[in-house]
Amino acid sequence: MTAHKLLQDEAAIDVAVLVPCYNEVLTVGHVVDEFHRVLPHARIYVYDNNSTDGTANAAAEHGAIVVHESRQGKGYVVRSMLRQIDADFYIMVDGDCTYPADEAPALLAPLVNGEADMVVGDRLSNGSYRAQNDRAFHGFGNNLVRWLIKHIYGFEFRDVMTGYRAFNRVFAKTMPIISKGFEIETELSIHAVDKGWRICEVPVTYRDRPEGSSSKLSTFSDGMKVLKTIMSLFKDYKPMALFSWIAIALVIIGLVTGAPVVAEYAETGLVPRLPTAILALAFVLTGLLSFVSGLILDTVVNGTRKEYELAVIEAYRTYGKSE
Repeated sequence: MTAHKLLQDEAAIDVAVLVPCYNEVLTVGHVVDEFHRVLPHARIYVYDNNSTDGTANAAAEHGAIVVHESRQGKGYVVRSMLRQIDADFYIMVDGDCTYPADEAPALLAPLVNGEADMVVGDRLSNGSYRAQNDRAFHGFGNNLVRWLIKHIYGFEFRDVMTGYRAFNRVFAKTMPIISKGFEIETELSIHAVDKGWRICEVPVTYRDRPEGSSSKLSTFSDGMKVLKTIMSLFKDYKPMALFSWIAIALVIIGLVTGAPVVAEYAETGLVPRLPTAILALAFVLTGLLSFVSGLILDTVVNGTRKEYELAVIEAYRTYGKSE
C-alpha cells in the first residue's frame, strides 16, 4: 500500500499519534492540527510531562487527548504511552513542530504493508537536519552513536536520535523500556536490532524549532546518558563479546607485564621481581575469570531471548498474526 493509498484507506486502520511534551505551548497546537488534517481518523494523544507553560490546555483546545505523566523524563512518558494506549499502529513524534505530519503516511506504509515492525524517520540522508540545526556537536553525537551501534550491534542506522518513529502493535506491546530520559530513542533502536525486528528507515524533512521555542536536550549530559545506555545494553545483550574483549585486554597486559620476569627466570633461574610476577599472574587470572563470566552471562541472555520470543508469539496471538 502506497502512502497516497494509505491516506484514502486511513479510516480502516487504527492509528494512535503519540506526542510526548514538556513546555511546548508555542508548538503543540500546530502539531495536533497538522496530524488531525493528515490523519483525520487517528487518535492524537499528548502526554504532558509536568509542563508549567499551559501545554496541556493548548493541546486540549486543539482536540488532543491529554494525559499527564508525573515522572519526569521522556523515557517514562514513552513507557506510559505504550502501556496505556491500544492501537494497530503508533506514530511517535515530538511536540516541537520539527517533523511534518504530511510524511506520517510514508512512515505508516511499511507497517501496514507488513514490511516492517519499526519505521525510523531519517532526518539526515536528505540533508534537512544539517541545514536547519546549527547546534554544535548534535551532528557529531548522532554520528558517534551510529558508529557505535554499527560496530557493536552490526546494524547501520542512518539516523538514531530522531524523534519521529512508527511501530506496529506487537513491537510496542513487547518493548521493555528501561530508559528514563532522551536515551529512549537509542534504546528503541538497539532493542529492535538485538531482537531481530524488521526495521525500515524513511527519509523525512526536518524543520528547526520556531522562534521562541527552546530545546530541552542537553548536548553533553544527555549525550553521556546515551553513551551509558549503549554500553549498558551491550553488557545486557552481548555479554560474551564485552567480557571477551575485557579478557583479551587483561591477558595481554598480564603477558606484557610478566614477559621480562619469565625471561629473567629462563636466564638465571631466579624470580627477583616477585611483586611483578604476582601482578602479571593476577591480570591473566582476572582475564580468564572475565571470559568465564561472559560464558555464563551469555547462557543467561540466550535463555532470556528464548523467553522473549515466546512472549512475542503470545503477543501475535493476542494482537494479530505474524508476518
